[in-house]
Amino acid sequence: MASLEREIGDLLREKRLTLGVVESATGGLISHRITNIPGSSDYYKGSITAYSNEVKIKVVGVGEETIRRCGAVSREVAEEMAQGGRKVLGVDICLADTGIAGPGGETPGKPVGLFYLGLAHESGASSRKHQFHGDRGQNKQSAAEAALAWLKEYLESLK
Repeated sequence: MASLEREIGDLLREKRLTLGVVESATGGLISHRITNIPGSSDYYKGSITAYSNEVKIKVVGVGEETIRRCGAVSREVAEEMAQGGRKVLGVDICLADTGIAGPGGETPGKPVGLFYLGLAHESGASSRKHQFHGDRGQNKQSAAEAALAWLKEYLESLK
């Protein structure tokens, strides 16, 4: 059975699209999984691990006002991370994540395990909200898996 990462690679090659990733709470895990596939340099251009708000703002281009208004863990920030990453990395598609892996870091209305994923492409950006219930490592793994599954779903939807 083909791995999710291999299926994504095959779809990106078939559709002649490039991919980049901007990661916060997953800390490079999505990029690690993508680059485990031999030949991933055909379609994968790179990543930014934007763990701090400063890097999200100064490198990726997330609006300081967006973070102040919505919080770093939000739909809006996930979408801006994906859009900014698409531009900075010069790719067709950019996947992004922001979340609270745990065990600490929760705030009112934003519990441990809350993640927002962002996906940007030529038509714009969208986001998905997830709530995971594992420990830190499990939450990071679950977020990476959800992001890759969404990317595969998106690629399969393209004509």
